[in-house]
Amino acid sequence: MQVVNLISSTNNLKNGHLNWENHALHHKLALSNRFGSVLFSSNLSTVSVNNTREYEFSDGATEVELRLPFGNQEIQNSKDIFVDAEETSLVIRARTSGSLLTLMETSQLYDKIKPAETIWYIDEDQLVINLKKQDSDLNWPDIMESWESLTAGAPQILKGTSVYIVGDSTEINEKVARELAVGLGYTPLNTRELLETFAKQPIDSWLVEEGIDSIVEAESSVLESLSSHIRAVVATLGTPYGAAARADKWQHLYSGFSIWLSQSDATDEGLAKEEARRQVQDASKGYANAEVVIKLAGWLPNEGSQTVAQACLSTLKRLVSSDKNLPGKKSLYIRLGCRGDWPNIKPPGWDPAAEDNTSEM
Repeated sequence: MQVVNLISSTNNLKNGHLNWENHALHHKLALSNRFGSVLFSSNLSTVSVNNTREYEFSDGATEVELRLPFGNQEIQNSKDIFVDAEETSLVIRARTSGSLLTLMETSQLYDKIKPAETIWYIDEDQLVINLKKQDSDLNWPDIMESWESLTAGAPQILKGTSVYIVGDSTEINEKVARELAVGLGYTPLNTRELLETFAKQPIDSWLVEEGIDSIVEAESSVLESLSSHIRAVVATLGTPYGAAARADKWQHLYSGFSIWLSQSDATDEGLAKEEARRQVQDASKGYANAEVVIKLAGWLPNEGSQTVAQACLSTLKRLVSSDKNLPGKKSLYIRLGCRGDWPNIKPPGWDPAAEDNTSEM
């Protein structure tokens, strides 16, 4: 399964073009017939430390420090050390016994650094590397971006703001939402269970008896009641009866960060991004209102949920880093009553019904 996660700048449409930030993540499945088992591997954000060497990491106000022991490798001369630091990646190699040994390699640092200001030196039997942060306000839980570091760092980023998972598949929405909730320590909620408990019947039989519109309106009422909740991950209904698929039912979904899990038949990352761009520009579909779009090429029910959840957190981190006022703005939107005026929040006392009447005159 390939996951392409995109930040949808639906609030920043300029000259007819959307601003995008993207990051490709890959998820590979290998099947061993000999052992009858499924081997799962992912290079969402890979880190390789030679010979399982441990490292020490500390976070400071403006920089982070990495201490990497040499172990059994006898390295005395700084000329034998090679540090390749980029904005989001780090490779450390050493020349020993006539060969070049990779001591550490990570393709995704926790956040961006200033490569030109990287400082490193040898301190007895270990290499010390100081990396200057681009964002000095962001605390790093670890040197690399991983499921563990993303979930550890999420509280300072999300600030209690709830997350809504939308998309065509109710099953995928629920599995990813639960994975996110467990990782974040949030309350897992899903509108299907709430509706079925209320109606005392499955959604499918409700659909047969009362039709799609009845379910859409009922889920809209549930979303309204959940809009004041904090620290929750809410899985919504998929197509055809999900309220999130309708553009006029997003009034209360705007109270949290919304993530659209969109399945794709695209054969490569470029086509997936182009597909997402077209979909977001299609304002007739409610999912286009989501702040984050995750494209899924394939789905593995028993293996893929954490991979997708990690992509969600990675993209949310970058979304909030681009506008640190977003959590506070979400909170204000809730306090003013979720009036549907997102992202351009109107002053207290604004009446959307009165504005609609004025526009019709």
